[in-house]
Amino acid sequence: MQSAAADTEEVRVKFHWFHLMPWPDLPDDFQQKHRSVWVDPDYSLYDPERGNTMYNEYLDELEFAETCGFDGLGVNEHHSNAYGMMPSPNLMAAALARRTNKAALLVMGNSIALYNPPVRVAEEMAMLDVMSGGRLIAGFPVGTSMDTNFTYGMTPATLRERYYEAHDMILQAWNNKGVSSFNGKFNQIRYMNPWPRPLQEPHPPIWIPGGGSIETWGWCADMGYLYSYLSYSGYLRARALMDLWWQEIDKRGLERNPFQAGFGQTVCVAETDAEAKKLYAKHIDYFYNRCLHVYPGFADAPGYRTNHTVKAGIKSQMQATAAMMKERQSWESLVENGYIIAGSPDTVSEKIEELATTLHLGQLMVLLHVGDMPRDLALYNTQMFAQKVMPRFKEKFEREYVDHWMPKPLPESRRAAPIPATLADLREAVAVGGGGAS
Repeated sequence: MQSAAADTEEVRVKFHWFHLMPWPDLPDDFQQKHRSVWVDPDYSLYDPERGNTMYNEYLDELEFAETCGFDGLGVNEHHSNAYGMMPSPNLMAAALARRTNKAALLVMGNSIALYNPPVRVAEEMAMLDVMSGGRLIAGFPVGTSMDTNFTYGMTPATLRERYYEAHDMILQAWNNKGVSSFNGKFNQIRYMNPWPRPLQEPHPPIWIPGGGSIETWGWCADMGYLYSYLSYSGYLRARALMDLWWQEIDKRGLERNPFQAGFGQTVCVAETDAEAKKLYAKHIDYFYNRCLHVYPGFADAPGYRTNHTVKAGIKSQMQATAAMMKERQSWESLVENGYIIAGSPDTVSEKIEELATTLHLGQLMVLLHVGDMPRDLALYNTQMFAQKVMPRFKEKFEREYVDHWMPKPLPESRRAAPIPATLADLREAVAVGGGGAS
C-alpha cells in the first residue's frame, strides 16, 4: 500500500548521526579482569579530566555532522556504564540546540518509566523543542534491563505498566492546554500545567526504540509512532524482527511507509575496503569486545521481557549481544555477518541499499564514531559517508511516501539564534542593539 508524497516534499532515506559517547580508555584486559561494562564497572577506570575532553570532542563530532548535511543528531540515555556516558541525553540535546540550526535533535530518548513524576520529561522535552525552534524528536524507550532494573532498581514486572502510564501522562501534559489532573496507579498530580509546552503541534514526533518486544510493535502501530530497532547484530539479523513489525502494520490495514521504521547500523567508510580495515579494525574490536562486554545476569532480569515475548523465543537485544560476545569477534566475521557495514563508498552504498530495501527502511541511524575512535578519524568517517554515500540515496522512495515522523520546525527566518561568539562581534551586536556603546 502506497501513497503519493506531497509535491513540495523531497522524500528520501533520512540519515541520522547517532552517538553513544563511550569511554575510550578501557584496558586491553578489560574482558578478563572486569565482570561487566554495565552496572558495576570499576570507577577507578574513569578520569573526570579526561571526561571533560571527551564530552567536548563528542559534541564537536555531532556539530560537524550537521555541517555535513545529516538529517538528525542522535543521543540516548544509559546509566552506570562505560559503553555510553549519557545519563542525561537532554543535556546533550540542550548543548546542540544552541550550536546547530538545521538538523533534527533525535533524543532516543528518555527512559520515561524512570522519571518521578514523568511530567518532568514533558517539561524538559518541551524546553528542547522551544529552544531548538521545533527540531525535537521525542524518543520514549522502555530502557535496558541494566539501566531500569539493576541501576535504577525498578521492579521488572511493573516496568511496562509504569511505562505506559508515563506515556499517557506526558501526552496529556502536552495536549491539554489548561490545568489538568492525572490520577494513575503510580503517579498522581492534582495540578498539571507544564510551562512551556512544545512548539510543534500537537507535540514532537514520537519514536519508540525497541529490542524485539512483541507488544511494542502492536502498540507503535496503533499509536502511529515510529518503531526503531536498535541492534548491534546488524541488518542481516534484523530482517526477521523487522518483518514482524511490518506484519503488525499489515494486520491493521495500514500503509507500509518506510519512514515509520528506523534502524541503527555501525558504518565505516574509506577509499578502499583494505583501507577501511586498516583505519577502523582496532576501534571496532574495542567496541565489540570491550564496550559490549555485559554480564549475562544483568542483560535480562526475570520479568523484564513480557510473557508473549518469552514464549515467542525472542531474546532481549542485550541478552543476544552478551551471548554473541562470549567469543571474540574478528573484523572479517563482523563484516561478513552484517554487524558492521565497512569498506569503500561503493561497498558501503551497496550494503546500505540492501539494508534499506530488505528492511523497507526510511530512517537510518548511523554510528560513525565507534569505540575508542579518535575525533579526527570520526570526522573523516563522517565526511566520507556524507560526501560519497549519502548523495546516492537522495531519490530513494521519491514521490512514494510522506515522512510524518520528522520535526516541522519554524522557518529559519523566524527562529532566534545565538549572537556571534567573538568579542568583536559581541561588541557590534551591543552597539546595534543599544544604539551605540563605548
